[in-house]
Amino acid sequence: MFVKNGSGRLIMKKLKLFAPLAIAAILLTSCGSSDDSKSASASGECKAGALSTVTPEVLTIATGEPAYSPWVLNDKPESGEGFEAAVAYAIATELGYTNENVKWVRTTFDGAIAPGPKTFDFNIQQYSITAERAKVVDFSSSYYKSNQSIVSFKGSKIAGAKSIADVKAANPKIGAAVGTTSLDAVENVLGLKAQVFNDNAAGVAALKNGQIDGFVVDLPTAFYLSAAEIDNGIIVGQLENSSSADEGAGLLLSKDNPITSCVTDALEAIRTSGELEEITNKWLTSAAGAPFLK
Repeated sequence: MFVKNGSGRLIMKKLKLFAPLAIAAILLTSCGSSDDSKSASASGECKAGALSTVTPEVLTIATGEPAYSPWVLNDKPESGEGFEAAVAYAIATELGYTNENVKWVRTTFDGAIAPGPKTFDFNIQQYSITAERAKVVDFSSSYYKSNQSIVSFKGSKIAGAKSIADVKAANPKIGAAVGTTSLDAVENVLGLKAQVFNDNAAGVAALKNGQIDGFVVDLPTAFYLSAAEIDNGIIVGQLENSSSADEGAGLLLSKDNPITSCVTDALEAIRTSGELEEITNKWLTSAAGAPFLK
């Protein structure tokens, strides 16, 4: 079963699971102000031992229950395999934590984003950064911006396409939901006239019935659809994100968390070094079977 998440994306519905936590620990870790955050970053205290974490000397990171590939492989974030698991460990290392000092906990998607104290230092679960959410939680800078992707099935006329030119040469019927950036991508990036549907569910049904050759959705949705909804489903490829309106997905922290700026600094460090790009290429293109179409 799939539903829309808070950012409007189609995802698998997750079970509610609330981890227990002592009240004292919650209160201690949720305290702090934006001024505290700025001062920690400015004074060079963004390293393990100096950070005010849920558990001293430990970095507690949250993900979903369960966590899905390619974000986390085999629902085992502690392996470091999968895009978000790898990003999390890269940030932890930048902050000075060894793998042994990283602890994983699980949350529901909606539970983690609700106002109030948290059981984690940061949560990595494809949370789109929005002004509304930022009223009750903190976000790091973006670690990922979702590209639009073409979902199809093995044996379709576009299954072997390696470029946008290949897709167009097949003269396919490509669908997208009305009023979405996916529809814009079909018309303005692929240069095709789209088969327009009222929503993603209607488009997926058409793809299953062979009425269209491909359906364009954001990449997280494409991973789910190709794996769980469409028989012999594949991702033909992804299209470069050029939307200035998409703020991307950020690491989620409790509101006014004193370590927010430090986490952002660590993320920006792995971006500058090229490590974030390497992780992205490894887990969201090569291993995930979602090449870029140019």
